[in-house]
Amino acid sequence: MDRVIFHCDLNSFYASVELLSHPELRHLPVAVCGDPDSRHGIILAKNEPAKRFGVKTAETIWQARKKCPDLVLLPAHHGKYREFSKKVNGLYQNYTDLVEPFGIDESWLDVTGTLHLFGGDPKALADRLRGEVLRRFGLTISVGVSFNKVFAKLGSDYKKPDATTVISRENFKAMVWPLPVTDLLYVGRAAARAFEKFGIRTIGDLAAFDRESLYTLLGKNGAQLHDFANGLDASPVRPAGQYTPPKSVGNGYTFPRNLQGPEEIRAGIAQLSDQVAARLRKCGMKCQGVSLAIRDPYFRDLSRQKRLEVPTDLGRELTQAAMELAQSCWNMESPVRALTVTAIYLLPAGEAGAQLDLFGGEREEKRRRLEKLEGTMDAIRAKYGPGAITHASAPRDAGKERHAPPPGGHGAYGGE
Repeated sequence: MDRVIFHCDLNSFYASVELLSHPELRHLPVAVCGDPDSRHGIILAKNEPAKRFGVKTAETIWQARKKCPDLVLLPAHHGKYREFSKKVNGLYQNYTDLVEPFGIDESWLDVTGTLHLFGGDPKALADRLRGEVLRRFGLTISVGVSFNKVFAKLGSDYKKPDATTVISRENFKAMVWPLPVTDLLYVGRAAARAFEKFGIRTIGDLAAFDRESLYTLLGKNGAQLHDFANGLDASPVRPAGQYTPPKSVGNGYTFPRNLQGPEEIRAGIAQLSDQVAARLRKCGMKCQGVSLAIRDPYFRDLSRQKRLEVPTDLGRELTQAAMELAQSCWNMESPVRALTVTAIYLLPAGEAGAQLDLFGGEREEKRRRLEKLEGTMDAIRAKYGPGAITHASAPRDAGKERHAPPPGGHGAYGGE
């Protein structure tokens, strides 16, 4: 039997919450922004009248006011948004215990096991949920109903505001495949540019493309997105607070200027490795392998990976392994636009045993000193901020544009 998954999206969330206190402004174009007194502040959310003027999230206030001179600006109250988010998710819990928040304003619900308690009709239950959120909180939601999480998310985006959209096995090819490929969850700008080179412009184009070729061209993410386009998403709805150990931990930067020469490349790798190691320690994990991806100024990518003899969560050891990869596959005098270091083959730190040898005692003592040193660095950063201490060789202007792996992430702006 197919699952029944809802994706519930609070419409124009930040703006809708603010308008509860300013009902007289509902018919006017309104935007919530970080700093209403600064023309360089950004738009965090906007209501429907503002959307009709073309106001967009994340654009600057002066850009928005060029489109809509009469735009009403309201300051953000993030504590209030968290409070409403918690209350709305509490309401969802009345219908199922499988509620997975996706950012502050969106959640997946798996109602497969409870649907029979509410009449057995998925669309009717989604409509009932929309009505209850409106009555109790004065907010509207759009609900996507489908047999997997990816299509449920597409459904909530399909029609807004205050709508229910059902995407089923019978209709998904007609509804989903004509949509732009960028509408598919986890297809960002970089993936869209890569797809464009192969004539993939719609979700249907992606679904029809040869899966093995996508794997060869774009790796496992390309194959996964092909599966998503064909409705092959079996990922579960995970309740809030349920910890799922990461399968990999990575960091990547596009540098504001190209790195040139082995010293600068090593400095970039060291900075990324240090951050990856800190995240491993925070997760209580060690890695048994390292992956390095290199991008040149012409957006050509090269990636390599290797197994480690001993599991580690030390930045120095990740740096050494990543540098060995770089030296084995890259002309170190060629310019580098972007680097990504990823720790792979993870296991809990308590299960990571070291291989013993004749010099084991000496090496173990050195490892303990390094672990103590990097643990001290973690404590300093926790107290004074992530930039409080770093390697002296780190590029000073690095990290202006940051990459992250697609699954699990969500945008920094909550209010659409």
